[in-house]
Amino acid sequence: MRGINQKSTVTIPEGVTVDIKARKVRVKGPRGVLLKDFKHVNIELTKTSPTEITVIVYHGVRKHVACIRTVCSHITNMINGVTKGFEYKMRFVYAHFPINCNINDAGNQVEIRNFLGEKIIRRVKMLEGVSVANSTSGTKDEIVITGNDIQNVSQSAALINQTCHVKNKDIRKFLDGIYVSEKGFLVKDD
Repeated sequence: MRGINQKSTVTIPEGVTVDIKARKVRVKGPRGVLLKDFKHVNIELTKTSPTEITVIVYHGVRKHVACIRTVCSHITNMINGVTKGFEYKMRFVYAHFPINCNINDAGNQVEIRNFLGEKIIRRVKMLEGVSVANSTSGTKDEIVITGNDIQNVSQSAALINQTCHVKNKDIRKFLDGIYVSEKGFLVKDD
């Protein structure tokens, strides 16, 4: 059944500015600026106060009302990105042939060698605003992917994972690959 209107709010923390114009959201914080366009969703985005954003849907059915929470989550992720940043840790898993991973000097491309003993070199470019580096925690066979936009960071991790899928073998036996072992914020709350 249609309701007259449904709404939800997002609170803006100190040190973050959010600008909304024609369903385009711009979030600026200490770590940078993120932009996202919500023109594909029929919603009303308003900044009701300097510390609050309201998302409203008028006469929405169930699936349209579900977009409210999605848009609020996207804005919250943008706020977290410009304040804390996101970090994904990936571990190399291999049984016999050790996987070698080379990262270029700019930290925006990964070269994966010797996967299952193959001669092919797999190259994965990181998406915009994402950097990759070897782990500094002393953990062997680990890389760390960091950035402000959670979608770009997680998609870059997925691209690395997908390049190392085992083909033409029983995947229950051949578990080799590069997998996400940990994900969280770059700046830890103490």
